[in-house]
Amino acid sequence: MSEEGVTFWVSLAEKFFGLLLTIIGALFLYFTVTSTTALGVFTSFFGFLGIVLLAVGLFLLLVRPPE
Repeated sequence: MSEEGVTFWVSLAEKFFGLLLTIIGALFLYFTVTSTTALGVFTSFFGFLGIVLLAVGLFLLLVRPPE
């Protein structure tokens, strides 16, 4: 398999996982905000985790792999 084919699949997988993490992070934040009373003292913890997932997902979507 040529080097261009490998780079294509790595880039595609990176974009797919970035999109998946972005969606999961956004859903995590949504459910954290809408159920703050049920979470109680753990609201800030789950909010932090949602922000981290969202940031990692956006990072994977925006970064280009080395050529």
